[in-house]
Amino acid sequence: MFDDIEYTLNWMAKYSGTETLIYFLSLIAFAWFANAVLKHILIKAGFRFLDALPIENAAHGHKFIERLVNVLPAMVISVGIALVPGVPPVVVNVLQSLANAFIVLTIALAMGDALDIVNFIYQKREDANLRPIKGYVQVGKIIVYVLAIILIIAALLDRSPVILLSGLGAMAAVLMLIFQDTILSLVASLQITSNDLVRVGDWIEMPQLNADGDVVDVALHTVKVQNWDKTITTIPTKRLISESFINWRGMKESGGRRIKRSIYIDQNSIHFLDTAFLERLRSFSILQKYLEQKTAELETWNRKLAEQGFPEVNARRVTNVGTFRAYVEQYLRNHPRIRQDMTLLVRQLDPTPQGLPLEIYCFTKTVAWSEYEAIQSDIFDHLLAIIDQFDLRVFQSPSGNDLRQWQQPLRSASPAG
Repeated sequence: MFDDIEYTLNWMAKYSGTETLIYFLSLIAFAWFANAVLKHILIKAGFRFLDALPIENAAHGHKFIERLVNVLPAMVISVGIALVPGVPPVVVNVLQSLANAFIVLTIALAMGDALDIVNFIYQKREDANLRPIKGYVQVGKIIVYVLAIILIIAALLDRSPVILLSGLGAMAAVLMLIFQDTILSLVASLQITSNDLVRVGDWIEMPQLNADGDVVDVALHTVKVQNWDKTITTIPTKRLISESFINWRGMKESGGRRIKRSIYIDQNSIHFLDTAFLERLRSFSILQKYLEQKTAELETWNRKLAEQGFPEVNARRVTNVGTFRAYVEQYLRNHPRIRQDMTLLVRQLDPTPQGLPLEIYCFTKTVAWSEYEAIQSDIFDHLLAIIDQFDLRVFQSPSGNDLRQWQQPLRSASPAG
């Protein structure tokens, strides 16, 4: 056996190129084997530990362990490449520089994931919303990444990081002046990404820049928005940080889109309901329960007033506008396309010169624009058509046709000239 090994070594020494290739492939194989073994041990145990922590999303923790494991093969190559015979010194330096840069980059990304884990764990505290640390975590990640960039450049250039830091101070002012917009855009992009403010496909609205549509591209300097008329609005990235805008992503994710619209009722048409009118309204199936409860409540109230000797003017009575409001609410409660697990209100707003606003506030079961508009239109079609059954009128400013209708009786009553 020893003779075979000696023969193999002599043969490899005779063919130096083959010897170098074999040693290099052996180094790669050893690095891969060490990585595989460490992954089997560390990742398996680390994933179990992270899954036991109070973290809703353990993805950052899994990335942290996987990145740490990837450091080992780079370290093996950085140390072992110098032991491979026949490799030129220039190639050794290049491979060691690349391996060291990869190690620094991997450790920096792992530290960023570790800071995210710290933030996730901290958010489980009861007082986390009072003293959040997300801003400090982001600052820490920026410091880590800046130091990593300096160390990576130093490793690639095979220079001491101290030399780079000494020259960086002198160039900082010039670089900030030249790349001012780029730096601001970079910071804005980091904030947009870290805070998840805008994604491709989001519907955003920014009236001051005439932007109202879907985000189609998020770049370093600009964010492109395709408006509903198919035009493109280009927004500087830094404007999304310095100015306010509306992101409709929450609406899409909720699965319900809000209806908030009012019917303006002519206040001159509001009155109490007599017994005959109440009996006619009892034919509405969705009003029967309301009228029974309301009638019983008012009878009890009025009976007590009568026993105390108060005159009838103090009695409470059912109104047509209150009954219509109850009808609208029950109509929405029974509508198959309205979300019942979200806010549903039918309320009166302050009276205006245009009438009494009766506002409908609810959410549809779809977020698709066309379906949402169809549902909203169907609801108001029905309400505007049935409001006359409650002896109510929708307010409408007098038009030319209204004035002509008023003038006809006056002309007929006037004496012939």
